[in-house]
Amino acid sequence: MSDMPEPDGDTRGAVAEKSRVTLIGGAVNLILGIGKVVAGLVGQSQALLVDGLHSLSDLLSDVMVLVAARIGSRSADSDHPYGHARVETVASAVVGAFLLLIAGGFIYDALRRLLLDPDTLLQPGALALGAALVSIAIKEGLYHYTMHAAHRARSNLLAANAWHHRSDSLSSMVVVGGIVGVLIGIPWLDAIAAIIVALMLAWVGLKIAWGSLRELVDTALSPEEIAEIERVVMAIDGVRGVHGVRTRRMGQNALADLHIVVDPRLSVSEGHRISEEVHDRLMRHIRDISDVLVHTEHEDPVWDDHTVQLPLRRDIRRELVERWTGLPGADRIERIDLHYTCGELEVEIHLPWEPERDPAAVRAEIDRLAAAVEASDHVASCRVHLIGR
Repeated sequence: MSDMPEPDGDTRGAVAEKSRVTLIGGAVNLILGIGKVVAGLVGQSQALLVDGLHSLSDLLSDVMVLVAARIGSRSADSDHPYGHARVETVASAVVGAFLLLIAGGFIYDALRRLLLDPDTLLQPGALALGAALVSIAIKEGLYHYTMHAAHRARSNLLAANAWHHRSDSLSSMVVVGGIVGVLIGIPWLDAIAAIIVALMLAWVGLKIAWGSLRELVDTALSPEEIAEIERVVMAIDGVRGVHGVRTRRMGQNALADLHIVVDPRLSVSEGHRISEEVHDRLMRHIRDISDVLVHTEHEDPVWDDHTVQLPLRRDIRRELVERWTGLPGADRIERIDLHYTCGELEVEIHLPWEPERDPAAVRAEIDRLAAAVEASDHVASCRVHLIGR
């Protein structure tokens, strides 16, 4: 029994959709491909023979879709914390490369016949013409069926497979033109049609492979999509700014990470609550986004280089304790808050409110404690708060 994670409930329907559409396409490709190859051989049409092999090559694409749909929909695990959606991307790249190789072989064979061995040019007849016309009707219908399913499942791989069907339909149209040309007395037109079909196939393969490679190297979403992300974030209460937006595709989904700027006086918990709202709002309003990483900042990043030069709490506390040695009230300090903002360090100390004491004595005590803090080279200012019980 496999220990690999199974697709969750939300993805089973998409997997079933991809599998059903692909199985139907595979069956059609098998029957149509064999039919065109036989008709091309018997009917003496090199273009139709190439077209038949094109249809049979679609079977490899169909198999890849089935495998990728199953593996790519599995949930994240320890080895693949972002999930397995990139399996679809790799499969699409392989399909595109395979189409380029097939197209290159077709072009080479047709050019060899045209330029080096014209006697081997094929002379198609009515059988080849009829097969090509039937292919156009079937493959065009299969394209629309598969593309509709791709939009529902938001699957780039299924869309690539749909275009594979469309390219087969368009190539059959070229085959019809080549066969008609031969029938009216232009013997080399079938070979020219074969080259055109192969070039069309190469163009489709190049687009599929290039799009997949762009995804594999983490190409960002479009400027319009990034602007929409920023618009959604800036509309959230408490967000003062957003920057450092980075995005990438992961199969049919997208991942994003970004920095938000909030009021430096907010508590950690409130800042975290705002970041959670940013995460949830983007997940709801940006369709393709499946995960968001939000980094919360309290100031403009222009001050970052200055702020990182300031010491952390342990060193500051140690220095302040030394400065407070022997000062009245130092033993009653309940909490020290540090605020790193605009390249400076602000300190807040909290003392208990003792209403029974002389206010003047309390003020003098507070002033001495604050002065000791502000004597530090690292501290810009100090505030003292009295806390009631």
